[in-house]
Amino acid sequence: MNNKTHKLVQCAVLAALCFITFTYLQIKVPVPGGDFTSIHFGNVFLVLAALLLGGLYGGLAGAIGMTIADIMDPVYIMVAPKTFVLKLCIGLIVGAIAHKSKKINESNEYVLKWAVIASSVAMLFNVFADPFVGYFYKLYVLGQPQQIASALAKISAGVTFFNAVVTVIVANILYMAVRPVLKRSHLLD
Repeated sequence: MNNKTHKLVQCAVLAALCFITFTYLQIKVPVPGGDFTSIHFGNVFLVLAALLLGGLYGGLAGAIGMTIADIMDPVYIMVAPKTFVLKLCIGLIVGAIAHKSKKINESNEYVLKWAVIASSVAMLFNVFADPFVGYFYKLYVLGQPQQIASALAKISAGVTFFNAVVTVIVANILYMAVRPVLKRSHLLD
């Protein structure tokens, strides 16, 4: 198999893991207006994918996996486009820092440091972007009243922050565990 085929297969596997962890390892949190947000582990595999595969393939894994999960859940189906864009951005941010800037797959020096920095910056982006974009999406695209959209954004920010902290910790533990094996198997660029 060539390198591109390897990446596509890895991307598909990680997209499936994003889907599974978002769908089955989540706690839905009800919020005003009959809406929900959730504590979930989907972002863990999105960040892991971006650390392993780079920003584009990792971002696509998360965006595809979690967007399909949104489409299949009547609670989240209306926010699927927002999910796709934000998850792709998270992957691109991780990839830009970890791979384009610091080339973590080509070095053994400071890998954990730069993996943590890259995932932290991406999750910090998500902590601000998800509620911000969500507010305007719910207000202008879904037509929800401003009070409800505002309340949802505030609650979403807290839940997103919790998810972000868990994501940075767990994704980096997993990355440091699987990285040596994938490197020895020549599955990392």
